[in-house]
Amino acid sequence: MAVENISQISEGVKIDGKLNFPGSVKIDGEVSGDIKVEGILTIGKNAKVESNIQTKDVIISGYFEGEMHVSGQIEITSTGKFIGDLIQDNALLTIEKGGLFKGKSIADADKENSINASEKKGDKSEHIQ
Repeated sequence: MAVENISQISEGVKIDGKLNFPGSVKIDGEVSGDIKVEGILTIGKNAKVESNIQTKDVIISGYFEGEMHVSGQIEITSTGKFIGDLIQDNALLTIEKGGLFKGKSIADADKENSINASEKKGDKSEHIQ
């Protein structure tokens, strides 16, 4: 049985830089910079993250500001705050009552570009969005 690599940035810790996590990570401190997570990113209730992020799945219970590219699921809990741009690849966005999303959400940017290109070529097929 494989054990997943889970990293932790504890409350009170401040990091500024470029971070790469091969597994999942839980952030309870303050982080700014570029973050890449191959697993699940959890932004804890007391965390403050101001970053450009690329991740598979994310759970936001604290504060996030920046741009986030997600290929899986996005969950903003009742205490979560998302301010910025969200780019989703086949992603599912869930916002609990009390959660905040303020910004722009782009669903599957590559698919959107291919739809626009086919419409310009005179393709008459219907596209459901």
